Amino acid sequence: MAVGRYVSDLSEGDVLGPVEYVVSPFTVREYCHAVEIDEEAFLGIDNQVAPPTLVHLDKLKLYEAACPAGTGPTARLHIEFDADYHRAIPVGERVEVTGTVSERFEKRGRTYVVTLIDMRSKETGDLLVRYRDTVILAYRQSAADETRGAA
Repeated sequence: MAVGRYVSDLSEGDVLGPVEYVVSPFTVREYCHAVEIDEEAFLGIDNQVAPPTLVHLDKLKLYEAACPAGTGPTARLHIEFDADYHRAIPVGERVEVTGTVSERFEKRGRTYVVTLIDMRSKETGDLLVRYRDTVILAYRQSAADETRGAA
């Protein structure tokens, strides 16, 4: 388990969460402004719903809860995600988010981690969003980079 360690220590099979919260109109609006989503369904006052990619914020909450020591020796780079949206998530809904590290592998000198994140309705247990997130945790430095880092 990654609790108390760095995000860069995550290993295949690690379970993150659960994190539970109520989807707030403020969070939805601020997230949409930050990522330049301007559709009325996400910003409106009546029948406001969360965008599917809001679950990306939940990944950060899961990291913070499971790995309070932070990122680790190198910053991670978010490179790819897929979000399967199963139904609209109205503001005011209580949700529970869990994550599982499904893969950790090396490719071309880089360490990749794939995390599967599920957002569910706390009331019904319905799957709302399944999010597959891929990050690069580290990369192999060249001899020149290592020399510059030592100076």
